[in-house]
Amino acid sequence: MKTTYYRVAQHTFAFRTPDDDKQDYLPSFAPFVCKYEEGTPLLFTLTLDDNFYPSEKGATIGQFDCGGGDFGVYKLDDGSYQFLINPPGREYCGMLQTNASFTEGIAALRGNESTRAYAANNCMMLLYAFAAADKQTMLFHASVIGHNGKGFLFLGKSGTGKSTHSQQWLKYISGSELINDDNPVVTVTSEGKAIVWGSPWSGKTPCYRNVSAPIGAFVRIKQEKENRIKRDDTLRAFASLLPSVSTMKWDDRVYNGICDSIALLISNVPCYTLGCRPDKEAAEVCQAEVEKEKDDPSI
Repeated sequence: MKTTYYRVAQHTFAFRTPDDDKQDYLPSFAPFVCKYEEGTPLLFTLTLDDNFYPSEKGATIGQFDCGGGDFGVYKLDDGSYQFLINPPGREYCGMLQTNASFTEGIAALRGNESTRAYAANNCMMLLYAFAAADKQTMLFHASVIGHNGKGFLFLGKSGTGKSTHSQQWLKYISGSELINDDNPVVTVTSEGKAIVWGSPWSGKTPCYRNVSAPIGAFVRIKQEKENRIKRDDTLRAFASLLPSVSTMKWDDRVYNGICDSIALLISNVPCYTLGCRPDKEAAEVCQAEVEKEKDDPSI
């Protein structure tokens, strides 16, 4: 087997493939390739083995829509998991089995190069999100703009205009840059220092940047006829952030880890709700509010 190492948001992990397998499964991971240093702890290891077949099928947890694809989730008696992966509009293309802590995974892939790459990429995302859940690390469904040295995360359900709002910043707010457009990583220390990181996962927008920035604010986007922004109280902030994080409510380690991290976040980072139109004024209204703390420390 050949092993490639990656580092995303300070976590190192390994991808093992057969020596004779020449496919480039993870082109979006290229900026995150790293050299392994002896003694570095691995977040997880994923091994590809198309001959793998589970000795038993786990109990059904449910069927979930993940970015348009369908993931079947099953749990074995020892706490380990199985995932069946279907890309949008296509048949099953991959099966992932993990241990209970998501530190070890083995995947059998099916189909052509495109569907095999889709399955491998999603296996990596699942392992990363759930292995890191109790390490104050979260995979957010958000679009992220960098401006004046801070990262601003725009949250909301699919179709609410997160990417559109980011585009307004890029077009009208001088000095803006796109950090990630769908699945950034957020880390928070026990002291509450929150950082957003680019990742190998960015939805339909190819933005795979190995960069980071301290978080300036979280902003939940709502489509409205007028542009207005309001800071959220603690309960509303928690309710806004939790649905935006990749989690598993039925797994206590994962879910409790995520909830603890979100509690730290909302104690140290402002959260807002922005009702907006897809226009220049929306970006200006948002920027004026989320960055005013920089100029007015009394707020």
